[in-house]
This record gives sequence, structure tokens and C-alpha cells, in this order.
Amino acid sequence: MRNLPAAQAIRQATATAGRLAGRWAQAPRALDVLTALSAFALMSLDVPGLAEADNSLNGPLAALALAVGAASLLVRRGAPWLTYLVSLFFLGWLHELTLAQFALYSLGRYRGRRAGALGVIGYVAFAYVMFNQPGWPAHRGDTLSSFLSLVVPIGVLAAGVGVAANRRDLVHALEAQRAETDTLHAVQQERARIARDVHDFVGRELTLLSVRSQVLARRAADGPFEEGFEELSETARSAHRMLNEIIVQRGCDGSPTPGLDALPGLAERSGRAGSPVELLIDGAAHRLSPLRQAAVHRVVQECLTNAAKHAPGQPVSVRVEISEGHLTITVRNALPATAPTSAPISAGTGTTGMAERIRAVGGMFSAGPRADTYEVRARLPAGDLT
Repeated sequence: MRNLPAAQAIRQATATAGRLAGRWAQAPRALDVLTALSAFALMSLDVPGLAEADNSLNGPLAALALAVGAASLLVRRGAPWLTYLVSLFFLGWLHELTLAQFALYSLGRYRGRRAGALGVIGYVAFAYVMFNQPGWPAHRGDTLSSFLSLVVPIGVLAAGVGVAANRRDLVHALEAQRAETDTLHAVQQERARIARDVHDFVGRELTLLSVRSQVLARRAADGPFEEGFEELSETARSAHRMLNEIIVQRGCDGSPTPGLDALPGLAERSGRAGSPVELLIDGAAHRLSPLRQAAVHRVVQECLTNAAKHAPGQPVSVRVEISEGHLTITVRNALPATAPTSAPISAGTGTTGMAERIRAVGGMFSAGPRADTYEVRARLPAGDLT
């Protein structure tokens, strides 16, 4: 039992060390250090031969020179061409091919295919020049065929792996960007849904509050509370106008929500698509609140879309009228004589969405065939006309 705290402490220390090692191994700078150490370890295998072939270098000096060359890999991300030039220097001085492999990989990885190809061409050309100079070691290829079979594959393979890694990095970056874009789009859609719900439901409650306050003000006429009820009614109307201004007119993305002014454009586009539209708008309808105008635009837009899908080429009649304090939207189109050869692509939620929007502001909605036409009819309170 006395050893339990010590064993727990060892386990916690081991877990902490593992987490730190994992984070350190994923850091770019740490990977560069590991790469430089790996290159130095591989090049160290040539230290005895270097010390024997070059009398100016003994074992420690050869190891120091190779360590300096491997250290150039620490800047391979930001300056891969510097590492490449250092590798060519070591290729000409010590006939060292290992550093060139890491340098060509870095060129392909961090500068792309073109840089990798140029690096391979320069590396092969420089190595061929050095091959024709006296002193080229036999173990690096004493004939042209053995030289080409050794030097060229090394460069091409290293650069090719680097280019493949570069492509993989680009794909990961694009996927991350796409995921971020999808997330932002989802957030924007959620904001739009919340905004729509706010001015559908809260706007309706503010309207009811204003109407109720007016009724109470009339009941309290000439009484001590009349002025208070009238002030409450005006506050509710002001809050409703502010709600429309903030959510409807400005929109979630900063652009105004389309209203009646956009209906002629919808009709024109529908006509160009083959479904002529007869558009009649009551002049008083332009004084509707932005909330009501947005509802009208939504209904007409969905109706024209449905007509183009299910009754292509048939004329469409759109009427927007105000009578006795109510706004009426009527959209009719002739039914096609024959069913379409292929079923139109439809999610089946358009009519439901129109109905929910109209009913949310206290209106009534109906849609269906009537004799030889299909009629959509919406009726809702006109509210305060500006």
C-alpha cells in the first residue's frame, strides 16, 4: 500500500511525458530537428571513408563537417534552395549523396513539382560534371551506366516523394478549407433560420401586444391609465419596426431581404424560362412592413418555381391585394394537359415552408387544384402600413 502513491506518480509522469513527446513530434520545428539528426546519422556511416580519402579531414573533422551540412535541413521549410545548394557543395567536395536526397525531397515538398524537377535536373547535371573529374570514388559508380543507375534514381525518387507529399498537403489544406467553409455556411443558415423565427414569432407577439394595448386604451378612455396604454402600444409598434429594420431589411448577410420591388424581376425571369406571368400588385401593398413584403416575395417565388417544375409553359397569374386590413396573395397557373414525361426534381417542402411562414404571422394558407387551374392563396393581416 505504501508503494501505491509512488506507482501512481510514475504512471502520471509517464503519461505526461508521452503527451509532451506526441506534441513535440507533431511540431514542424521538432520534425526538422529529427530530419537533420536522421541525415547526420546516415552520413556518419561515411566518416571513416571520408577521413581516409581526404587527408585534410580526420574522423572528428569529418563528423563536424557532416553535422554542419545536416544542420542546413533546419531551414528546409523556409529556404529549401539553401539546403539544396549546401547539398551540391557536399556532393562536389565529399561526394556525399545522402544530403542531396533530403534536399531534393524538401524542394518537392515545400516548393512543388516545378521546383522538384528543376532540382533533379541541376543535381544530375552537377553530379555528371563531378563524375568526369578526377577523384570520383568508385563506390559512387566507376562507369557511366553504374553512375546513372545510382545517381539518377536517388534524385528522382527523393523529389518524387517530396512532390507527392506536397500534393497531399494541398489536399489536406483544401479539405480543411472546405470544412471551414461548410461550418461557416451551416452557421449562416442557422442564423438565418433563427432570424426568420424571431421576426415571424416575436413580430407576431409584438403586433398582438400593440393591438391589445390599443383595446385597453380605448376601454380606459378618460381614465388615469389611458395615456399609459397608448404609450405601451406605441412602444410595441416601435419595437416591431426596429425588429423589421434589424432582421428583415438588413438581412443576416448584410443585404436587404427581397420585397415587392423584386417581384417584377421574378416575373421576368419566369417569362424567359417559358412561363409568362401576369403580375398585379395593389399600390397600397408597397406600404407594407418589410416583414410582410418578405412573406409575399417568398410565396410568389416558391409558386413560380413550382409552376415551372410542374406546369412548364403555362401562364401564371399573380395578384397581391389589400382589402379591409388584410393582405391577400393569389397565384394561379393552368394545369398541363398531359403529365410530364419525367417527374420534376423536388424536395417536397416548398408548400409546407410557405404555409408555415404565413401561419406564423397569423394568416391562412391554402393550395391545390381548382377546376383546370392550380391555385395558391394566402391571407394575412396587413398590419400597420408605413
